[in-house]
Amino acid sequence: MAIFPTRTGRGTVAQATVAIGLTVAALTSPAAASPPMAAAPTQLYVAPWGNDSWPGTLKRPFATPARAQQAVRARAPRMTSDLVVNLRAGTYHLKAPVRLSQAAGDSGRGGHRVIYQAYGYGTPGQEQVTLSGGRPIFHWRPDHRHKGFWRADVGGLETRQLYVEDRRAARLTREGPGFPGTLKATRTGYVTTSTVPRTWQRPGDIEFVYRSGYLEGRCGVAGVSASGRRTTVTMDQPCWDLARTLYGGTELLEAPHSVENSPSFVRKPGSWYLDRSRPGHHTLLYLPRPGEDMRRAKAVAPVLETLLTGTGRPGRPLHDIGLRGLTFAYATWLAPSRPAGFPSAWSMYLRPGKGEDAKLLTVPGTVAFRTAERITLEGNRFIHLGAQALELSRNSSHNVVDGNVITDVSDGGILMGVVPPDEKGTNRGNRITDNWIHHIGAEYHAASGIWDTATQQTTIAHNQVNDVPYTGILSGPGDDLRGIMHRNRILNNRVITTNRLLEDGGGIYLRGEQGTSFADGAVISGNAVTDSKYGDWNVGIYTDDSTNWATVDGNTVYGYVASIGGCSEEWGNRPVQNVRYRGNFWDDTVPAWVARRDFPGAWPPADLENPEEGCGNPHRLTFAHNTLLPPRDPGPACTTQRACAAVLTKAGPLPSYRERLGMP
Repeated sequence: MAIFPTRTGRGTVAQATVAIGLTVAALTSPAAASPPMAAAPTQLYVAPWGNDSWPGTLKRPFATPARAQQAVRARAPRMTSDLVVNLRAGTYHLKAPVRLSQAAGDSGRGGHRVIYQAYGYGTPGQEQVTLSGGRPIFHWRPDHRHKGFWRADVGGLETRQLYVEDRRAARLTREGPGFPGTLKATRTGYVTTSTVPRTWQRPGDIEFVYRSGYLEGRCGVAGVSASGRRTTVTMDQPCWDLARTLYGGTELLEAPHSVENSPSFVRKPGSWYLDRSRPGHHTLLYLPRPGEDMRRAKAVAPVLETLLTGTGRPGRPLHDIGLRGLTFAYATWLAPSRPAGFPSAWSMYLRPGKGEDAKLLTVPGTVAFRTAERITLEGNRFIHLGAQALELSRNSSHNVVDGNVITDVSDGGILMGVVPPDEKGTNRGNRITDNWIHHIGAEYHAASGIWDTATQQTTIAHNQVNDVPYTGILSGPGDDLRGIMHRNRILNNRVITTNRLLEDGGGIYLRGEQGTSFADGAVISGNAVTDSKYGDWNVGIYTDDSTNWATVDGNTVYGYVASIGGCSEEWGNRPVQNVRYRGNFWDDTVPAWVARRDFPGAWPPADLENPEEGCGNPHRLTFAHNTLLPPRDPGPACTTQRACAAVLTKAGPLPSYRERLGMP
């Protein structure tokens, strides 16, 4: 996909087990037919009440994960069994991210793993452990300048989020530009006939938010000035130039969705503002919700931008590490607050490049593994985060993400593969299974629950993605990276209530070349994708521009604006082609503005006046043994058909996971 928009309405397993290598002694007795016993893991312990000068035993634990990491590095060269770091119950306030590195000696050795886990993991006595990048905020007092607000002095704190009683607080916001009169975009910002912007307090903190279709971005205000009846709003650079380029003119910019982050704006309970007018002496302002007593309330401001990273080097990946039963919470991401802002589409945003060329970047993972292999993330929680939750990229293969919960993160859930600005790499054999991803994209709404950018032999199976502002599961690169994706499988996932805020996405969204034939192309099978009829254009299983070599087999799809379809871009040699649909159940809905073809699905037509801005005809689609559900009441009709109902029953996390994930 070329990210610069050229048309209206575009779309741009089962339980996994990781084998633990065992050191097997040579046995000479003929009775040695039974499997050998694994050596007992070496155990280390960490507790909030511990001491880093202690030996890290159960009774005398370390106090910090960083001290345990030092002990692991000292023991790793002599590993004869797994090395397990047990974290006792409590919150570990990280002063810096945990950084795992192959070069520093953090990998497992000899077929054994290094495991960081909640104490008692997998047992009824498992303890609750949180790795926090946040700072508790105390000493609130009423603010006499802003009626109803409470204030707390926070020194030089910089953050984009605040959580009170474990709920995300909202920035002070007004919908639309918030004033009468004209608003005209210029080379440097806006001119308006309104005098309202002259009354805005702290204009340098304000951000304009733009939203249309699949686009959403934001730019900051540099200042407001007045000359007679004309008010000038100067926008941050280079954000303004990048936004004008990305959004293709001024139409979107002259109709901002909202304006945020000034004490002048609408004061709703649960909203906040960071007053930075005195450098080094910042003040948090918060308007409590009914029933909140700020003298006793738990308030946390995220400080760290990353909680944990794992990195290797080309040819020497970080490897054989497990994270189990941990909660990663309270991180921010400050890039949108800088002068380059957040001119964005999908989860990608622009930054100045060489010469006049802008470069695409991707919102990073708060927990990120790059050049890493055989990493297992199992039974963890990712919550209250300011960027993507989890990233696996830069030649990361054979990793397992199993049985995790991801919710209340500012951007997407799981990101993996060739991540912009990278254009090549091998990310093979990763498994994303039995996770529950919901209510993500809380701040940057053009986000996906799972985004597989460009990988090989990936399995995305038995996950549930629900209540997301844009796309549920996205498979395909952000640009036309061909020859990378092969043999990927999207199986038995439950996708519900996507596209709550943004259009032109879908439940399962494919784009790009998925292989070289049906034999090594993508398989989308056994998924239940339902109940997301929002806006003018979203698609249950969306095969969009340049999708090639995909099998859509045995899925149930209903309750979307369109069940299947996409835009076949003839003008750029990016047609939808070689897609076969077999044994699916769907209501075959098509929006009123798309004419029905002789075959199922919603396939927007070419734009005869602007052939380089429209769609065309898909090529080599085949349909066999698909079942039409009644469009008016497809859900109950599905339950009366055994095969259709079986898809609903089997999709999503396996029964053994659902209670552990806390699913209803």
